[in-house]
Amino acid sequence: MKVQRYKHDLDISYALGATLTFELLLQRPDLVTRVFLSSATERSDAVERLLDVCRHCDVPVETNDKAFNILSPKGNCFVIGEFQKFSGSLSDASHIVLVNPSDAGNLGTILRTAAGFGVTDVAIVRPAVDAFDPKVVRASMGAIFHTEIEYFDAIEDYRARFPQRHLYAFMLKASTPLPQIPFEEPCSLVFGNEATGLPDCFADFCTPVIIRHSHAIDSLNLPMAAGIAMYEFTKDRWK
Repeated sequence: MKVQRYKHDLDISYALGATLTFELLLQRPDLVTRVFLSSATERSDAVERLLDVCRHCDVPVETNDKAFNILSPKGNCFVIGEFQKFSGSLSDASHIVLVNPSDAGNLGTILRTAAGFGVTDVAIVRPAVDAFDPKVVRASMGAIFHTEIEYFDAIEDYRARFPQRHLYAFMLKASTPLPQIPFEEPCSLVFGNEATGLPDCFADFCTPVIIRHSHAIDSLNLPMAAGIAMYEFTKDRWK
């Protein structure tokens, strides 16, 4: 099968690196189509464990330098996992809702944080970055394989699908500080685009929430705000 540079309309994507490939094999082994090794790959204990998992899961392994020239030309990657994209379906648990996220690194970081705090259902409202872009997969450090991601064409579609829940919108124009929010589950933590945030109209159907900070900055970046919100939301779980 031909190796192609990643495109949004392909049915496959790639986990670039041994750590991500190992996580892929452990969490979604049925979706792995093959694993590429560079001829420069050192046969360490970690690589041997990865190959053992490939054999156990009946995943073909290829030594294929051409694949690395196409998929990771910088030369700092020696293992690549190729996998079929998977469709997520959100449960009735609490969700993270990202409205028009545009940066691959930010999305990957949020997915990793969400997996770390156990909020593994993530809704994404288009237009938005492609969650299966290898840059997102890499930024998530494999956490994408622990999460359920579902895309919606509009926030109205999301609300129609999950009508009986509280929505908490993180907005600069909000007046209620995060620590004063009595979260009612199941609920949704809603965040806007990195540059524009959420439109004012979200206050009409959400509880607006603000994360207080000093006047030295005008706002927190999206992954930081999402991380603080998820910590506050889940902190009682870790007591």
